[in-house]
Amino acid sequence: MKDLLIDDERLDYLLAENLRIIQSPSVFSFSLDAVLLAKFAYLPLRAGKVVDLCAGNGAIPLFLSARTKAEITAVELQEKLADMADRSVRYNNLEQQIRILNDDVIGIAAKIGYELYDTVTCNPPYFPAHEASEKNLKEHVAIARHEIHLTLEQAIQSASELLKQGGKAAFVHRPGRLLDIVTAMRANRIEPKRIQFVYPKEGKDANTLLIEGTKDGRPDLKILPPLYVYGPNGEYTEEVRLLLYGQNS
Repeated sequence: MKDLLIDDERLDYLLAENLRIIQSPSVFSFSLDAVLLAKFAYLPLRAGKVVDLCAGNGAIPLFLSARTKAEITAVELQEKLADMADRSVRYNNLEQQIRILNDDVIGIAAKIGYELYDTVTCNPPYFPAHEASEKNLKEHVAIARHEIHLTLEQAIQSASELLKQGGKAAFVHRPGRLLDIVTAMRANRIEPKRIQFVYPKEGKDANTLLIEGTKDGRPDLKILPPLYVYGPNGEYTEEVRLLLYGQNS
């Protein structure tokens, strides 16, 4: 196990899925957003093809593997993060199901195939490249969080190029970008079908948005019940506990 880890990396548990993932406090660790998106997205149960864009250290592909037998391709631009993801896949013996590609999300369909995929998931950078709120971030985190190499519109375009007709694209983002997301989805033939807002706790503003659309789908948008992360006692709500820790928590 020691030669699996590099520098300050550690091997963390994904408890609900009974899997392990390589993380690094100085490079990258996944957030609750990855868990939410992986559980929100539609997936074919068995036969099918899935792509995860902006895969980071591979959390979403690992989460998805517990829900489907479909082939999963994960695309991550940063070599260090892609390498972490690949080692996690190998540690969990999932090489036959998950393929990690160290590549650019922009134009990825030209390399792995246009309109072949049933589902695309994407946890894209949230913040404009010029936003100065977190300038002290390390490079790996800055690229993951800011639109330095990939804009929201480019991510949605790539998702559309990958999806077969009737395929579904699911994104996690910030509520303030809702109109931008819907506009870009419709401009790229993805019709929004489901939205769920995630709140830190009751009485607070939503801070996370989950949205899924169907390629060439008919207009019919459903707003799902709100999801609250913390209850009045400051502990995870039962719904979030199930997502994180599974039935036996």
